Amino acid sequence: MEKVDVRGLSCPMPVIKTKKAIDQGAQELLVLGTSQVSKENVLKLAKSQGYQAELIVDGKDNWEMKLTRK
Repeated sequence: MEKVDVRGLSCPMPVIKTKKAIDQGAQELLVLGTSQVSKENVLKLAKSQGYQAELIVDGKDNWEMKLTRK
């Protein structure tokens, strides 16, 4: 599983980094982030690209999202 660390980055960088990993053919991704706005934007991107998203950790300042191609 590929890991994409976007902690501390503001949009659009989390979406761009996640999209880059998707474009390289990743079947499973673990995205680590801190911004609630970027969490929503990465979730929208994942769904639009045919990925199923599972929020693993949804803390106040940190989140982890597992993306799996359907």
